[in-house]
Amino acid sequence: MEAHYATILEKNADTIPDRIALICGEVTRTWKEYDERAARLANMLSSYGLGTDSKVGLYLHNSNEYLEAHFAAFKISGVPINVNYRYKEEELIYLLDNSDSEAVFFQGCYQDQIKRIKDKLPKIKVYIQIPDGTEQLNFAENFDEIIKTHKPMDRYRRAEDNIYMLYTGGTTGMPKGVMYTHGGHVRNMLAAARAWNMVPFDKSLTIDDLHLEIKKLSDSNQLMINLPACPLMHGTGMYVGGLIPHLTGGCTVTIPQLGFDPDYFLKEVERTQATNLIIVGDAFARPILDALDLASLKGSSYNLSSVKSIISSGVMWSSEVKEGLLKHQDFELIDSMGSSEGGMGTSRTSRKVTSETAKFQLSPGVIVITDEEEHVEPGSGVVGKIGTSGLVPEGYYKDPEKSAETFKEFEGKRYSFPGDYATVEKDGSITLLGRGSNCINTAGEKVYPEEVEEAIKNNSAIYDCLVVGLKDDKFGQRVVALASINQGYEIKEKELIAHTREHLAGYKTPKQILFVPEIIRATNGKADYKWANEKAKKVLN
Repeated sequence: MEAHYATILEKNADTIPDRIALICGEVTRTWKEYDERAARLANMLSSYGLGTDSKVGLYLHNSNEYLEAHFAAFKISGVPINVNYRYKEEELIYLLDNSDSEAVFFQGCYQDQIKRIKDKLPKIKVYIQIPDGTEQLNFAENFDEIIKTHKPMDRYRRAEDNIYMLYTGGTTGMPKGVMYTHGGHVRNMLAAARAWNMVPFDKSLTIDDLHLEIKKLSDSNQLMINLPACPLMHGTGMYVGGLIPHLTGGCTVTIPQLGFDPDYFLKEVERTQATNLIIVGDAFARPILDALDLASLKGSSYNLSSVKSIISSGVMWSSEVKEGLLKHQDFELIDSMGSSEGGMGTSRTSRKVTSETAKFQLSPGVIVITDEEEHVEPGSGVVGKIGTSGLVPEGYYKDPEKSAETFKEFEGKRYSFPGDYATVEKDGSITLLGRGSNCINTAGEKVYPEEVEEAIKNNSAIYDCLVVGLKDDKFGQRVVALASINQGYEIKEKELIAHTREHLAGYKTPKQILFVPEIIRATNGKADYKWANEKAKKVLN
């Protein structure tokens, strides 16, 4: 059997047809239903001439329909394109045009945006509207009607080197399509599931034997149930929340409403008996902790006995929040650092195992080298850039120059260098400093925002924080922090600066700390440094 997402998911439908694959609110889909509905959508896409390598935009909220459309794109050997539903008109046009999308599934509530961009995107052959109580556009296909009227597409053999792609905004520039092969991506996701103890698979497991193990998990009621708090349109939500459970015969639970409601989220954990919760850093973890603490104060609690792990990827989350969560239950808290361009390291925390914020064990095949391309010696204190060799993308879509800059050979091996920097400790672990593009150059010294942010957030008065570099006549750039305060706490700027100085070298200490009601982050929980920079300038001017 080929290592292709569509083929593996089809085999799941044959192996465990009556097991639940999707849950969204009161609507559940078995594996048999999931496969059949995706096959009907695939037949519709095929009728418009889409096939191998065709791009399919997903302008959708978290839902069963998102994953069904995603599966349908795989079935035609096409490429699902993740569309950020917060994008404005020009951003949508850029993404759908740059990706060469030929079809777009869209939430009905975004029909005004679709009407405005339609005539500017001549490559798109069909729009498919998800009914949500809004008026049906006359030029768009209706998702529910497609399911009713189209026959399931026949299965066929696909190629492992078919492209799978994820658009990532990164920290600078326009979004870029990061390309992988299905074969490489499938095997990497299975390896991650095994490494995080989500499945008891042996390292020697072959793709041909995968479904024998899935049947065993089903028979012993050990299939995972993953609940992503973050959007499926981002890598963490889709990879850990969607692809990993579905590769292993499990279930994905989605919450369609926008905005994060920790009480509703935790009640869904109870209702669905979710086994793994998927978050992105403190942006999700802290509200969850606040809800747990509040319930405890009221003499009640959420039943989280089904939860084995809480997994965060892409953004570091603080040791303070981890410690708080562990007071409520002995989860395994997994902090996976990486980017769409490659995984770097993992930090694990439980009641028995503690870990420091920003300190990670290197994943196999990960190196840290200087800009002069020399290995960073453990304990040297030298800052180096991180290179990953595990799952190296094929490149960026239609950007050979950026591909050559990021994905290149070192000592005869191909690595991805996405731009993250770290130091290597004596024990071989790394302390992650952050993305080089966010680096602040102050009086010739390099300061990484994430390092300063963590030092500030170690103060119990601080809820969240972002750090930026502002233009300075004397230093070139000066370090400026924006911070929000925990409810019921008070702290003055001088006190917080003094606290930070206790943990960092003087040149890393913020020259100013600006208190704001709320730190704005992206929907996936990642830092919005553009907002932070503009906000800081506005406050100071």
